[in-house]
Amino acid sequence: MRVPLSWLREYVDLPATETGRDVQTKLIAAGLEVETVEQLGGGLKGPLVVGKVLTIEELTEFKKPIRFCTVDVGMANGTGEPQEIVCGARNFSVGDKVVVVLPGAVLPGDFAIAARKTYGRTSHGMICSGDELGMGDDGRGGIIVLPPEHEVGTDAIELLELVDEVLDIAVTPDRGYCLSMRGVARETAIAYGLPLRDPALLDVPAPNSFGYVVKVSDPIGCDRFTARTVVGLEPEARSPIWLQRRLQKAGMRPISLAVDVTNYVMLEVGQPLHAYDRTRLDGPIGVRRAEPGEKLTTLDGVQRVLDAEDLVITDDRGPIGLAGVMGGANTEIADLPQALDSARAGETPTTAGATTEVVIEAAHFDAVSIARTARRHKLASEASKRFERGVDPQAASAAAQRTVDLLVLLAGGTAEAGVTEITAPSAPRTVSMPADHPDRVAGVHYGRETVVRRLQEVGCDVYGQDELVVTVPSWRPDLAEPNDLAEEVIRLEGYENLPSTLPKPPAGRGLTGRQRLHRRIGRALAGAGYVEAPNYPFIGEAVFDQLGLAADDPRRTVVKLVNPLSDEEPALRTTLLPGLLGALRRNDGRGSHDLALFETGLVFRPTGEETVPGPLPVDRRPTDEEIAALNAALPHQPRRVATVLTGAREQAGWWGKGRPADWADAVESARTVAREAGVELIVRADQHAPWHPGRCAALYATVNGEETLVGHAGELHPRVIKALGLPERTCAMEVELDLLQQAGEGTLRAPRISTFPVATQDVALVVSQDVPTAEVEKVLTEGAGELLESIRLFDVFVGSQIGEGKKSLAYALRFRAPDRTLTVEEASAARDAAVALAAERTGAVLRGA
Repeated sequence: MRVPLSWLREYVDLPATETGRDVQTKLIAAGLEVETVEQLGGGLKGPLVVGKVLTIEELTEFKKPIRFCTVDVGMANGTGEPQEIVCGARNFSVGDKVVVVLPGAVLPGDFAIAARKTYGRTSHGMICSGDELGMGDDGRGGIIVLPPEHEVGTDAIELLELVDEVLDIAVTPDRGYCLSMRGVARETAIAYGLPLRDPALLDVPAPNSFGYVVKVSDPIGCDRFTARTVVGLEPEARSPIWLQRRLQKAGMRPISLAVDVTNYVMLEVGQPLHAYDRTRLDGPIGVRRAEPGEKLTTLDGVQRVLDAEDLVITDDRGPIGLAGVMGGANTEIADLPQALDSARAGETPTTAGATTEVVIEAAHFDAVSIARTARRHKLASEASKRFERGVDPQAASAAAQRTVDLLVLLAGGTAEAGVTEITAPSAPRTVSMPADHPDRVAGVHYGRETVVRRLQEVGCDVYGQDELVVTVPSWRPDLAEPNDLAEEVIRLEGYENLPSTLPKPPAGRGLTGRQRLHRRIGRALAGAGYVEAPNYPFIGEAVFDQLGLAADDPRRTVVKLVNPLSDEEPALRTTLLPGLLGALRRNDGRGSHDLALFETGLVFRPTGEETVPGPLPVDRRPTDEEIAALNAALPHQPRRVATVLTGAREQAGWWGKGRPADWADAVESARTVAREAGVELIVRADQHAPWHPGRCAALYATVNGEETLVGHAGELHPRVIKALGLPERTCAMEVELDLLQQAGEGTLRAPRISTFPVATQDVALVVSQDVPTAEVEKVLTEGAGELLESIRLFDVFVGSQIGEGKKSLAYALRFRAPDRTLTVEEASAARDAAVALAAERTGAVLRGA
């Protein structure tokens, strides 16, 4: 909300010496977020005066139209002679009153004005546009053409109110009343301890039966509707300068008098209004819910398909507006033709079709309904912004009366005697609160008198002694319970006056086992060269097709958000890979081609058995049953870790050629994670999207005595790489940390370090190529017995020397006994036992035998 200080002074008699910065300090102390104070006209220096165009000479020898003008500026130039000025604008003519800046003046942006020769003539000053004076858009563009009643030589700085201060306030959702001058003025008056001149305190005629007919079919969506009619508007009437300038300072563009007046009253009182051209209405005005499939073309020219939950304004033809959001184009106020502008453009002045009769709507709509409609149609407006935060329902009649008064005053209209007002039964809201409740919340003794005084200042009626009964003002829908009232007392007494007391926290018990594992894994992966890349947990379902997931893949079952941050990603992720691969693609596109990224986080796997929980209490701790019911409504949320790799895994240099990342690095990253959990992974070949069917490893761990699938690793499928725009041979890994943690649970036993020497035996086995290496390793480990300390595959050979369809696997076996030095015979016997078991189970043959 932009609040001009000059406008604010109309409602509060601020000291003349108070600046915008002073007011900002006061309002911030009262709890408002005043972000900036804009200094309008900073550096502006006259002479800047009203001038009258005497002659215009068209200079046609240049590429663009140029005019050489003489302008009467009175005695502002010290001589009284006409001022010669070169100008390129064409929206003015002889006899018009314009704004002239003379040599010696300085415009905003430190633009000094001096006489200079241009287009073969000497220009002694400049005829100004609104942008050049820092006024913003006036809705027409070009040179400022003033009404003819202004005297030549008048100071334009004062006339156009160019010097002012504007407070820019970020209004929080609970303070919708501050989206108006009335609301900000009330806070200012309280902060300074001054009386408020409430612009909504007007004499309003009583409703009667001969106003414009209105029918409200949904009193819940619209609990108040006021309609007033003004006729006989002068088509040529324009918004006066003061009105246009206040709108511009508040960030709105002047359009036409009728529209400007409704916008002005909205800014002043906080009540959104809408003006209908009465001649374009067909029958009574109605308020109802839309019928599915109905269409409406709004004022922005967009045809919208309405939802059954949308609240609409109608006449006998159907919808004519989205209630509380935007009006319809079919009842739009016709722009006053501005006959002089038409004449300047060479057109014949006309007032045909101009609006001369208006019906003014001032209604109160349900905040939730308006918020949902605005979001559903992606149509945020000044009206919806106010309605969804809460508008004073009692201000509708006053706002309509203020609009009528201004149209009568400025457009020469006549207010019809009919006053339509439809209201749903309602009672003032009351809240009961102990008088010492603010004291107990703040830890400060305020006393009953202070509490009552502060609540009365914000508009509450207060009764009672120890137990206060507080009637909440109609413009404060956010005051619903004792804590809200306590907050009002505390903020007005000053947050800075609250004592600072450091709490004494109980001694902590350190990190949980899950947290320690999470940190160890992060450090281990970082040590292995991976960079952590956290991502948002949102995905679009189209990514499942890009990943090549089958139609019945459980990862396609997602939890959808009711209010997603982006409509393209409305679901919670079921796998970490989409976000991580997206990060890899972005970094690769920005020139980082050698990448190794990792992420740990939750995925969301609905089971279909989730329930709908009831609301939790806020006045006590929820019971264990209530917490259990809440947890039962949540989807399964396992914690996972994923890595992605592309480019060089080892860089080339003087030390060697380096090598690219491949599927084995993805598997090794899984082993790195598992080692931190104290788990030995079992690796087997597998086919699982989105991995390459021939380069995919299934990762198993022993959980509760059973082999359990914990994840996959390998190279991504070429079709997936193409669909996602990834570098060739991109590899990935994803495992479930919760399962690894379970597999590593139990008493950790430190390894015993033997003081006896190791005995090493190498063995090369020839097996069929379809026999997994992991299976051979598992059998050798089992066959070697307890003396085996470690086993390592150090060579794989395929060639004609060992036969077609065969491969040679060379292992290094390390044997050691904890209590003696092994003999050659003992080591050889253990090796032979391992080879024999491998031959029995995998068909392995000792190479060279």
